[in-house]
Amino acid sequence: MTKTDIRHLLQRVILTALACIAYTSLMAQGDSTYTKIVTHTDMVALGGTNLLDTYLSPEKYNGSELRFISHTIRDIPGNRWQQQITHHGSIAMADDRSGDGNLMGGLYTLGYALQRPLRSSDGRWELRVGGMADFNLGMLYNSRNQNNPAQLRLSMQLGPAAAATRTFHLFGKEWQARYELELPLLGLMFSPNYGQSYYEIFSRGDYDHNAVVTTPFNAPSLRHALTIDFPLWGTTWRVGYLGDYQQAEVNHLKQHAYTHALLLGWVKKFKVTKTR
Repeated sequence: MTKTDIRHLLQRVILTALACIAYTSLMAQGDSTYTKIVTHTDMVALGGTNLLDTYLSPEKYNGSELRFISHTIRDIPGNRWQQQITHHGSIAMADDRSGDGNLMGGLYTLGYALQRPLRSSDGRWELRVGGMADFNLGMLYNSRNQNNPAQLRLSMQLGPAAAATRTFHLFGKEWQARYELELPLLGLMFSPNYGQSYYEIFSRGDYDHNAVVTTPFNAPSLRHALTIDFPLWGTTWRVGYLGDYQQAEVNHLKQHAYTHALLLGWVKKFKVTKTR
């Protein structure tokens, strides 16, 4: 398989996923005139991270990560499905055990999910269950390396996604607790093979199993968050915990990025009426 074949394969997979998303989105909109209830949250996550990429170094690196998250839920009353769109943009800096080398990383993730809400009769509980697709693009840079200082991050993941919400009253105000979970089951990622340089891949066009199918057997990963929304000073705030555990062992190479972070953000809820 040549470099052109790799590019065409990735394009077909991504275009197929986008076509399915667009089709299900149109099916979810229903009538020609509809009202969307939009819940949008902007968040900042700050915490610790543990990084490993044996293509760059056999060492594990520990440091800090700063992440910006945009989280939007679109709900059409009377419709079976909710749309969830998330954007994650993160930067990380980590050091090895000796402290004389560092690893710097950046990653952008676009997530799209369709979930069916199931609500209790009193409206206090809501369970959303469905599927998600994640598209990831980023890089890692090792300051100590000469020949292979950087590693590309490029992948797509599909899997189930769920969320549970509990509404309650405290201090005479309405609060909301939420737990969200994403579990990738099938994906496609780019990875050089053991001992293969980027010059061989992109300049010479030497393919060596660089487009790899991922499953829980070679890339067990998980992202979850526990948050609480509460009103204060005329604004609804969100605080909570984010745990993001991404890992893979492909082409005789290991990589992982484990993040534990504190979340802080603000929530806006509004209605949008559209006519097609």
